[in-house]
Amino acid sequence: MDRNHRRYFKGCIGAIDGTHINACVPVSKQIPYRGGKGTTTQNVLCVCSFDMKFTFVYLGWEGSANDCRVLSAALETPRLQFPHPPPDKYYGLDSGYAALPGFLTPFKGERYHINDYRGRGRRPVTARELFNHRHSSLRNVIERSFGALKNHFSILRHKSPFTIRKQARIVIACCALHNYIRDQDKMDKNFSRYGDPDYPCGPIQEEVADDIFHEEASEINMLRKSIANQMARDNDMDEIP
Repeated sequence: MDRNHRRYFKGCIGAIDGTHINACVPVSKQIPYRGGKGTTTQNVLCVCSFDMKFTFVYLGWEGSANDCRVLSAALETPRLQFPHPPPDKYYGLDSGYAALPGFLTPFKGERYHINDYRGRGRRPVTARELFNHRHSSLRNVIERSFGALKNHFSILRHKSPFTIRKQARIVIACCALHNYIRDQDKMDKNFSRYGDPDYPCGPIQEEVADDIFHEEASEINMLRKSIANQMARDNDMDEIP
């Protein structure tokens, strides 16, 4: 994480998102694997660190599965050993996920993706937009990591003639090799390309999770508002009441 992001997001330890990997599925089982684009895919949940390495990968879900549902299953299944953030730390996620302690999402109903703020007259004009813009820039590391992964391993961009279980193992193997290359080859051209924080890897169309109105969600919502108001003060904007 660079210094500009660390000033506001010093508690953030990584990013979470799902990505769709093409899947070869028997005709009789294809319906649940068809995502929004109509092709058969696996919905793969990943956690990554700010050095673009995957720290958690959860497979086995059909392409039609909702991202929020997949994350909930990961959190509720002890044998998966999800890397829960320590106290006062959190992950960055987009609005396809619910706000919970340790999981910081953007303000809903506002512009979010980096490309939404590019071009003349499109700079953030409110504290909420400013927060969303910088949150998107921070969380962009997971999109860039997915881009590097799929660019390294063309097998992930095509349908493999293997069983679903073997296709899932291929994804795990590719993620492990991705991490190995990141550790061992500092001059890798693929990582040089996707390592640029401003590299455009979106926007994508994600579903917006329903707001959760209970005490647990209020903690992370208060943190979001506090960070946004700190940004507002630093940029001579009106604070959120």
